Amino acid sequence: MKGTRDFPMCGFSNTVVQILKNLNVPFEDVNILENEMLRQGLKEYSNWPTFPQLYIDGEFFGGCDITLEAFQSGELQEVVERAICS
Repeated sequence: MKGTRDFPMCGFSNTVVQILKNLNVPFEDVNILENEMLRQGLKEYSNWPTFPQLYIDGEFFGGCDITLEAFQSGELQEVVERAICS
């Protein structure tokens, strides 16, 4: 993400942080603004050009729009619960 969970540096990162906090699930944040090589590497790894990027159980889930849509539909809660139980 851009920034940290305590200080998101863009609205999209803030949205994902608020969703994860709302779900009350543990999560880690990585500030990609601190490391340009990491930023570019993650874009290539995920084949996704923007941040934040949400990974669940080590797998790329999506960016802000996908995460928000999945949260609103209830899909994100199901995916997170499966990951926690595995």
